Amino acid sequence: MPFSWSQYNNENPAVILSPMSGYTDSPFKQIVRSVSPKTVLMTEFLSVDAIYYQSDKTFRMMEFAEEETPVILQVFGKEPERFVHAAKIAEKMGYDGIDINMGCPAKKVIRSDHGSALVKIKNRCVAMDIVAAMASSVKIPVSVKTRIGWDNFDDLIDFSKALERHGCAALSVHGRTTKQAYLGKANWDPIYELKKHLSIPVFGNGDVTSVATFREKLGPLDGVLIGRGSFGDPWIFRDVHEYIDHPEQYADMSDEELDTVFPRAGKIDWEFKKPIIHRHAELQVQCHGEELGMLEIRKHLAAYIKGIDGASKVRAKLMQVKKLEEIKELVEGL
Repeated sequence: MPFSWSQYNNENPAVILSPMSGYTDSPFKQIVRSVSPKTVLMTEFLSVDAIYYQSDKTFRMMEFAEEETPVILQVFGKEPERFVHAAKIAEKMGYDGIDINMGCPAKKVIRSDHGSALVKIKNRCVAMDIVAAMASSVKIPVSVKTRIGWDNFDDLIDFSKALERHGCAALSVHGRTTKQAYLGKANWDPIYELKKHLSIPVFGNGDVTSVATFREKLGPLDGVLIGRGSFGDPWIFRDVHEYIDHPEQYADMSDEELDTVFPRAGKIDWEFKKPIIHRHAELQVQCHGEELGMLEIRKHLAAYIKGIDGASKVRAKLMQVKKLEEIKELVEGL
């Protein structure tokens, strides 16, 4: 059965790996899938211009393993016809959906009128043209990831209702403004209010780092995205799904009790972590080759060992690893 965002609702919420540049590559998505079969995976955000010009590097980044599905390709740009081109390629490659990045706050992205710049009034027509053109060109669902606004959330509802009218199948909203970037706390209240005005699924993003914060943040929404909270901790997706599947079992627990039942990061048993770390490193080498794979795994290694006894003694060495054998020796020695 084809993937559809409409299967998710407040009683059956989606748990989504948030797209993150430099992190949500195929090896990490495979790791998340291996520990959490129900999680919806998103790619790093990729340029529709690079896809249009057939960049070898970008096409390699678009490759995914069969076990990653359901997997959504996220893209950014500003030219509607290039978004359509990317959507058709995504559909042909077997992606389950395509997501438009209207939320990246990076200055180099915004300067090109990409990412979060599409929420600006001067770019709204372009944003709607992109959604409408893609939705009418492919059968896979077209979704949007955005923020609560540029510097406030006054226009969030009108902007989102327009996206829905033009064919957006689901909307993910990060609870920070563009000007906030990743600073301060995410504000989910505008997202809860937005949900009252849309018929499509609405997902929230920002500061979900545990089962307790998932419970706190979900509110009336149809799901959540987890990004930085998954660094070194792919098990967070598994644990959130366990909570969703057995709500009666955890309904009366306090946040502290939930944190005990579902320990995070450094509190997860090290012997339990080691096989996943080894597998993640192996997948990096398989996907990128040993030289690049070792560079890519280092940031994940730093996150995996955070909070583990003795981590400070090997952190510097892990940040210099060049071969799989070195990782195995250092990890086993912890």
